[in-house]
Amino acid sequence: MHPVIEKVTQEVIERSHKTRSAYLKYIDGIAKNGPTRSGMGCGNLAHGFAACSPGEKADLRGSQKANIAIITSYNDMLSAHQPYKDAPDLIKAAIREAGGVAQVAGGVPAMCDGITQGQPGMELSLFSRDLIAMTTAIGMSHNMFDGALYLGVCDKIVPGLLIGALSFGHLPAVFVPAGPMPSGITNKEKARARQAYAIGKIGREELLAAESASYHSPGTCTFYGTANSNQMMMEIMGLHLPGSSFVNPYTPLRDELTKAAAKQVLKFTALGDDYRPIAHMVSEKAIINAVIGLLATGGSTNHTMHLVAIARAAGIVLNWDDFDKLSKAIPLIAKIYPNGPADVNHFHAAGGMGVLIAELLKNGLLHEDTITVADKRGLNNYTQEPKIIDDKLVWESVPTASLDKEVLSTVQQPFATGGGLHVMHGNLGRGISKLSAVSADHQIVEAPAVVFDDQEDFLAAFKRGELEKDFIAVLRFQGPRSNGMPELHKLTPPLGVLQDRGFKVALVTDGRMSGASGKVPSAIHLCPECEVGGPLAKVRNGDIIAMNLQTGDINVLIDDAEFISRIPLPNSAKNHHYGMGREMFGGFRLGASSAETGASNLFLVD
Repeated sequence: MHPVIEKVTQEVIERSHKTRSAYLKYIDGIAKNGPTRSGMGCGNLAHGFAACSPGEKADLRGSQKANIAIITSYNDMLSAHQPYKDAPDLIKAAIREAGGVAQVAGGVPAMCDGITQGQPGMELSLFSRDLIAMTTAIGMSHNMFDGALYLGVCDKIVPGLLIGALSFGHLPAVFVPAGPMPSGITNKEKARARQAYAIGKIGREELLAAESASYHSPGTCTFYGTANSNQMMMEIMGLHLPGSSFVNPYTPLRDELTKAAAKQVLKFTALGDDYRPIAHMVSEKAIINAVIGLLATGGSTNHTMHLVAIARAAGIVLNWDDFDKLSKAIPLIAKIYPNGPADVNHFHAAGGMGVLIAELLKNGLLHEDTITVADKRGLNNYTQEPKIIDDKLVWESVPTASLDKEVLSTVQQPFATGGGLHVMHGNLGRGISKLSAVSADHQIVEAPAVVFDDQEDFLAAFKRGELEKDFIAVLRFQGPRSNGMPELHKLTPPLGVLQDRGFKVALVTDGRMSGASGKVPSAIHLCPECEVGGPLAKVRNGDIIAMNLQTGDINVLIDDAEFISRIPLPNSAKNHHYGMGREMFGGFRLGASSAETGASNLFLVD
């Protein structure tokens, strides 16, 4: 095991000892050897199986068969979740065949940042994670279940489901992916069309045609944003079946994997002899593996918040310094858009998660001794890939090396020696930067600040031609307590245009850019946020800001005494608290923790 990984893991274990012990003591105290429903009153139980078939009612009356909850994020507007339409029937049939019962315990909301990007609804996005966790808990609260299957894919859905599942950590759980859509036009072509539209070279019809050729069928978007980072994370933590994350929807293999996941959870209930509650699966080592996977693949910056919140739900105290230390030890060995031209289908074809995990294990860069949902407990089982041979689902060893070294490389020949996520620090606070998609000649920028409190004001200034110069865009009051911390991707095309024209440009914000963070250097998630008096609120137009992504330094070049004496400017943007449902999320804004502590409202172990 690499010494840095050993050291960081031990630091997390020691830091978390009190909270993790308290969490496990509680979870282990509510675990039972028999079905949880056996202690329910007759009226409670009758309500619980009233809609079941006579055979299922007979099974649920007894104490020999497990009842598996299905929590689903299905809706048929979002391409990533539409494939879950038929999953409950597949699952119920598979579990019935394996000797159990399954019930859809509840549905959770699933919103798409791609649809709400730049719209008022985007300001609900981050908080939807905590709402999904709470909705998951409501579905599971009927206490009828011996295990659970969680069906979700996209940005806030999987972290929310996992946080909710950890509140029921005494139950085994398997996460069931839906898979990415087949490849459309390349992500480079899509980005080129967006930049062309930003400068008026093409119109709306041409842009819509390009977008529609990219997002064109059921399944997850194919670029490596938060949704596909989720899938990587679930597999490297051992919560997906091996090799199942990036199998396309509506294929025979996808259906067989869904049925296999259903049968698998039955093996791990307290009724059998291989009890695997999710509380013990999501251990300190599993969390560290998730961080390593994120760094090795150049994954989403959103997980610097989500993984912190997930860990705390399991009593584990993970912080940004852990990411930073690991980033210096973990090489970038996958190149998937926006870090390169390939999409997740190309990554999967090159060997995907199995080859990635095998390469990291071989070089002592992952903890192998974790509890997983594979038949055997260790992570070595994830160096296999699923296939259908003679109409039967089987797992075979992955190729011994990547089938495309331009997409998936080796630890000895990485695309970068570091994992590409840095903690930024200086007199503007602490934040996150994603280096993996930023070329070396753009990683150091020193330029005057141009200050905005609304991304629409930035876009208007760009259209007026006022930004044809070197500058660092400062977008303030974008943190969770201010307006829900929306992603700011409407800024990406114009900033990319200006960078391509030879200007030195960058972005500094207390808001988010997420997994689609691209070629423009940025320092995001700055804490403390402006709404609570963070130093970014003191920056004025024309102040020189120095940003060095390589060293992690972010400073405004002003005399310390003068900067300290400045009074933070108020938010000049129009009200972001009403309309499109935002008025109902006032409590979420008021109670949100900092980005560094997970940007959460939930009562997590502190």
